[in-house]
Formats: sequence, C-alpha cells, structure tokens
Amino acid sequence: MRIGMMAALQFTKDQSFVGKVQDSLAEIRAARDAGFDIITMGQHHLVNPFVMPSMWPYLGRLAAEAGDMRLASGVVLSSMHNPVDVAEQVMTMDAITGGRFVCGVGIGYREEEFAAFGVQRGGRLARFLEALEIMKLVWTQDTVDYNGRFWQIPRVEVTTKPIQKPHPPVWIACNADKAVERSGRMGHPWLINPHATVSTVRKQLELFRNGLDEGGHQPPEELPMMRELYLHEDRETAWREAQPFLYAKYQAYASWGQDKALPGDEDFTVPFQQLAQDRFIIGTPEDCVEELRRYRDELGVTTMIARLQWPGMPHEKTLNVIRLLGEQVLPQLV
Repeated sequence: MRIGMMAALQFTKDQSFVGKVQDSLAEIRAARDAGFDIITMGQHHLVNPFVMPSMWPYLGRLAAEAGDMRLASGVVLSSMHNPVDVAEQVMTMDAITGGRFVCGVGIGYREEEFAAFGVQRGGRLARFLEALEIMKLVWTQDTVDYNGRFWQIPRVEVTTKPIQKPHPPVWIACNADKAVERSGRMGHPWLINPHATVSTVRKQLELFRNGLDEGGHQPPEELPMMRELYLHEDRETAWREAQPFLYAKYQAYASWGQDKALPGDEDFTVPFQQLAQDRFIIGTPEDCVEELRRYRDELGVTTMIARLQWPGMPHEKTLNVIRLLGEQVLPQLV
C-alpha cells in the first residue's frame, strides 16, 4: 500500500494565511522525506467559517517541494468550472510535475458554491459528464469541435498536450450509491471519500465492481481511499489531541450538508466517539498498521491518502504524525 497526504488546506480565521502556507510547505517536505507517494489538494469556495487557498496556484507551489511524489487535484469541482480551463490547468500541472499528476474530479454538493458560480445545482450531473467528455477531447485530440448542452467549442486546433498518454489518470470522487456505480461503468478509479464508514465503503465497492462489469472494464490498477488519520505513541493522547480539531471540522461539514450527501441516515452531529467509529484512524502507529492492512486486504485499497491536519491544529502535531507514519507505519506496509 502506498501512503499519501492531503495538503493542509483549511485554516481558522485567526491563523496567519502566510504562516499556514509556510507550514504546509514544510509538511510537504517532511512527507517527501518520509517516503510518501502522493499529495492531494481539494477545492472548495466560500468555506466559512474557515480560510482556504485556491487549489491550482497552491498545487503549483507544492510541486516545487514535492520531489518525486505525485500530485493530485483531490478534487476539482468540474461541474462548476469551464472544462477547457480545467483541462489546461491539468495539462500544465502534468508538465510541472514531469508527468506525475492525477486529475481527481467531483460533482460538488454545496448550494453556496453553485450559486456563486451562476450554475444550477440541479443540472450538476449532466454538466459534470459533459465537462469530463470535453476535457478528454482537449487532452487527446488534435482538433476539437463540440456542440453540447452547456458548452460549445468551435473547431479549434489543440496544441498543448499532457505528458501522460492518453491523458493523466482520472479519479472520480463520489458519495452516493448511484454515483459510485456510475464511476465503475465509466472505468475510472473511485476515489473513496473520507466521510463514509468502512461498512458503507464495503457495500459500495460491490456497486463499483458491478459498474465495472456492466461497462466492460477491468478493475483499475489503483484504488485510492481518503481517511482522517491521527497518531501518537500513546493511544489515549491521540484521541484527546485529535478530537477538538477533527470534531470541529465535521461540525462544519454538518452545516454544509456533507453528511446528507452520503447514503443512509448519516449524522455528523453525533458524539465524537460515535462519529469516529469505523470512520477515522486514530491511535498508535501499531493501530494504524492494523487498520491499513485491513483496508488493503479486505477492500483492495492500494493508495491511502491521509488527512493529518484540520483547522486550528498546531503545525508541530502534524509533523509528528508524518514522522510516525514514515518511521513506524510505512516500513510495515511494504
């Protein structure tokens, strides 16, 4: 199993924006030196009560510190943005990283974001599918002529191309059962979200594999999964230190409606211990190794992308978790 990390992407209003960017760069260097495989950066807009940098310039800056690690948009909300612009951003990142970029895409769910971009939330799926079709055309065709429901592109020659052929890997992030099955039919890896319990993921993996069969696709070589993760040499300390920051993050998610985007009756406002059960990885390095082996052996996860930092959490604690992963977890997963 390969280990990756989501870059620190949301801060509290009282934290220095400039200072947190510098902290994040130091964390990327630490992850690089610890042997991590991939760094991801998410995209959201108007993220009250937090502060969040814009994804594309931030990814470009992270690339300078990443060494041989891959970088990924984890994820770009492609249903809201012009697909030609997104395609060119991805091609640029692929060149910057020397062909080590992964394009993670998602449909989005927050009403505020759709409204701010003048996009009807109700048509987000159709926009998402059309945008992805256009992106692939821009990446792979010498000329593009497209007349769709949402976008029209006159016949143009496309001269900028990605390094990876036919194009960078595309991961699809989704929560709902139908969306998971659809990603399988499309033949792209499903980027398993950090919010669902493992029992829910296990059920949805069956849907994903059914979709692969229906679409006539072989299982992708990579199955990426995101999890909230916090480690300490002492288990009780790990729980005590993670709770205030991670629980506050999920209360914000609840206010955004993230729990309602999941199948079933998920509720992120339940007590922290109940919220964390079967969902977060919190404990000692030994606990983490046991959990990651379970995901690898029972679910087939090949790449674990850990979120190690939440708004308000001290930088030094994140560095300690990165150190523990590099020294005591990664060697056990080879």
